[in-house]
Amino acid sequence: MELHQKLAQKLAERAAQGNLRQLKTTSGLTDFCSNDYLGLARSEKLRALIHKAEEQYKHLPLGATGSRLLSGNSPLFEELENRIAHYHCAEAALLYNSGYAANVGLLSALPQRGDTVFYDEASHASMKDGLRLSFAKAYPFRHNSVEDLRQKLKHAAGQVYVLVESVYSMDGDRAPLKELAQLCQKQGAALIVDEAHAVGLYGEKGEGLVSELCLEQEVFARVMTYGKAMGSHGAAVIGPQVLRDYLINFSRAFIYTTALPTPALLALKSAYQLLPDLNKERQQVKDIAGALSKKLNEVPGVCCAPAESVILSVFVKEGGAAKLKGLAAFLQTTGFDVRPVLSPTVPKGKERLRIIAHAFNTFDDIEGLAQAIAKGT
Repeated sequence: MELHQKLAQKLAERAAQGNLRQLKTTSGLTDFCSNDYLGLARSEKLRALIHKAEEQYKHLPLGATGSRLLSGNSPLFEELENRIAHYHCAEAALLYNSGYAANVGLLSALPQRGDTVFYDEASHASMKDGLRLSFAKAYPFRHNSVEDLRQKLKHAAGQVYVLVESVYSMDGDRAPLKELAQLCQKQGAALIVDEAHAVGLYGEKGEGLVSELCLEQEVFARVMTYGKAMGSHGAAVIGPQVLRDYLINFSRAFIYTTALPTPALLALKSAYQLLPDLNKERQQVKDIAGALSKKLNEVPGVCCAPAESVILSVFVKEGGAAKLKGLAAFLQTTGFDVRPVLSPTVPKGKERLRIIAHAFNTFDDIEGLAQAIAKGT
């Protein structure tokens, strides 16, 4: 009972702070919450392609049956990884079970004792967790500050790594990838970019922001996460062939887990078939986001940032976290699925509504959302 009491006390403390997390379900609401940017998770075209692929690969078991190094590998894995590498102009790709697993698997294995890692302070929790499992020394630098990174690089030792997201999951802003790549090239640092919120949205065929900026050769490794704009599941680390070979041998998150099941691979294969032809959807989501940002910044009592992003943060000028929670609850009663993001997910004092634009949202949707926010504040 003593352990039960300790756990209950921790939960009570979080509840008293107003930050207690709870699972909830919603239905019938207009989606301004999910990461389904292009609508692929609800796409009938994708569903039809998956069904067609299931017929082609019906000889494969549904489950992987083991890790890739035991019984879990198949020609479908190899085919898909080759397609992913080619699509993103890389030598090789290695699939992981999620974006979290990919970051933990990469960053716990690659940096060694005596190496130095610098990561943007706004980097995703999975990157920070991977670094905690590494024996390298790791230090944050100010968000998107190339100059702060430049100064800290002067004190680096061993192999140096720099970690960033191309599009940040909470703030929605972009990393200054060109400047970061130039600095890393000059200092001999390996640049690693998490493209979780860029793949599908940026690039001529949705390859990601690194490809849109033609930086494939300047970035050592990229992490592509598929549960967002790709409407699927899993993730891939892409980079040189030697990195793939190294991770197969040293990445515990890859070695000691059952591989992705066949349906997940077929969904991902099918999503890549659709991705080149989604330019209309890529433009639509950006148009919706721009119009939504403008509308929200006209609402008294709130401010919305950044100006150019499909991930928008809405801050209230008075009332803080309690006000945001009440506003989100009100929006859900009026038909809009919007969620608050609170501490510790974001720093205390930077709580916000995280509002996501999608290709399937309409201009009537954003007008209604802006009116509801105005009423709720």
